Amino acid sequence: QVQLAESGGGLVQAGDSLRLSCDASGDTICISAMGWYRQAPGRAREWVAHIPTGGYGMYADTVKGRFIASSNNTKNTVYLQMNSPKPEDTGVFFCNAKRISWTSTLIGDSWGQGTQVTVSS
Repeated sequence: QVQLAESGGGLVQAGDSLRLSCDASGDTICISAMGWYRQAPGRAREWVAHIPTGGYGMYADTVKGRFIASSNNTKNTVYLQMNSPKPEDTGVFFCNAKRISWTSTLIGDSWGQGTQVTVSS
């Protein structure tokens, strides 16, 4: 079992920066990748970024060049550095972890409760 806890959300002005954190606990050895999704009011949850263990970050086109995902595997923590956020980035950001079995087979996803990010113009 993996538990995820996001932090760092809040109010930020457009053009400023914000860093989200996600701490994983439990059976963290089963995590193959961690990432971020977001959900704006009235919109479906959408993928933002993810970073495989020992790999490089990958990003949705809407945030590419502005957001940077990074991880500290020793601390079981993933970050999302939000540079030049826009009002349309406003939403609830969810941390995600891909879980694998001992055979390295993907068995499912774990989700955090989400952290609210509000970007004002």
